[in-house]
Amino acid sequence: MESGLSSLLSVSIDFETSHLFFPHIIHWVLGVLFALVLVFNVVPFLAAVRRGERSLPILGESMDKFRFFGTLVLIVAYFQTMSMVGNFFPYTGYGFLFVSMVFLFLMSLMYMHTRTRRKVLTAAINALVAPTLAWFILARLFQITLP
Repeated sequence: MESGLSSLLSVSIDFETSHLFFPHIIHWVLGVLFALVLVFNVVPFLAAVRRGERSLPILGESMDKFRFFGTLVLIVAYFQTMSMVGNFFPYTGYGFLFVSMVFLFLMSLMYMHTRTRRKVLTAAINALVAPTLAWFILARLFQITLP
């Protein structure tokens, strides 16, 4: 009797695959949420497009090519230069810090419609403070290695 109860209360963990338990649950939850979005939002929208009540937002509208391609170029340059700068200061996170400052400032300037001295100064302060705060919290407080 005792061996039956102890086997019922014992837990064995397979450490080879135990780390995959929650990612599988998250994948299924995200998949179900994606299907719900498709059913309740995309399908009615496409039906309205087919009836002629709505139009596709991509077609027929002008595109700001400078901001679109500028964003793509800045994102690619951000990741490339973060690695290069990070190699100069290994395991300090300075690559993340310095490159994020420049990236955030350039993105702010690119999306700023009218550039006044106050807006540029605000963008510069934000570009200095936000990455510094993120770097301090991640690299110093939580000791997470940044590039």
